[in-house]
Amino acid sequence: MPISHEFQYCKPANLDEVLKTLAEYGNSAYILAGGTDLVVKIKEGMEEPQIVIDIKGIEALKKIEQKGNMLHIGASVTFTDLINSEIIKTKLPLIWEASKTVASVGIRNRATIVGNICSAVPSLDSGPALLNYEAIVCLKSSKGERNTPISQWFIGPKKTTRNVDEMVTEIIVPIPHEKHAVYYGKLGRYSGEDLAQAGIGIIGFANKKYHISFCAVGPVPERSEKLEALLNGKEVNNKLIEKAKKMIEEEISPITDIRATKEYRMHIIKVMFERGLKKVNENLKNN
Repeated sequence: MPISHEFQYCKPANLDEVLKTLAEYGNSAYILAGGTDLVVKIKEGMEEPQIVIDIKGIEALKKIEQKGNMLHIGASVTFTDLINSEIIKTKLPLIWEASKTVASVGIRNRATIVGNICSAVPSLDSGPALLNYEAIVCLKSSKGERNTPISQWFIGPKKTTRNVDEMVTEIIVPIPHEKHAVYYGKLGRYSGEDLAQAGIGIIGFANKKYHISFCAVGPVPERSEKLEALLNGKEVNNKLIEKAKKMIEEEISPITDIRATKEYRMHIIKVMFERGLKKVNENLKNN
């Protein structure tokens, strides 16, 4: 399908030019990084930008850098970049695991993790990992800059707290000091580019603390503090797992759509939760 909508195109040399253009055009300006989501929407007439701002030429946005106890992931970092990064694999393994499940190789070569959170679809694969690592979203505009916790970023399906004159420049992720093991479970209808029918991310720490988040089973990706409180500090056994699975029914709100029924989503998330919790604890004991 060709693009029939006419728009201006610019490729700024630096971030200041991007912010100036955003300030001038407001909600008529769209940022192009990977383009895997935006181009489809323009082709299908879902979005009609007045100007598209291509940020791929800004080298500063392509970096994965550790600064102290924080890992900085730039706005142009792709999922393939994350998969190929040794520091992501060793320091933030849940992001590494989730990145491998995103769509296909071709999409991962283009799609960015910042673009993923800006699209804010309920099934986004990066959501559970970033929530569990308590990531920070960094935004800039011509008026200044601000940071917001990822837990406050998603406010509805395809909706975030980003203002129209702002750009997400990077995601900052605290690096855990404690030994931990991870699990990311995703169920799709087929291998390839399918979105998640249900997804769950689990981090288990050596001190028996857990971080647990879901995607595709509610209007936004969410972390379950109640479920974590039930598990924290306890020895995991079948009785505790069954109690936790019952609590999941109160913690998520799946819907029926073209990809799955709400009943199936509820069932499979419990299966993945039990499988993931056992795998995390097994890996903690063996490593």
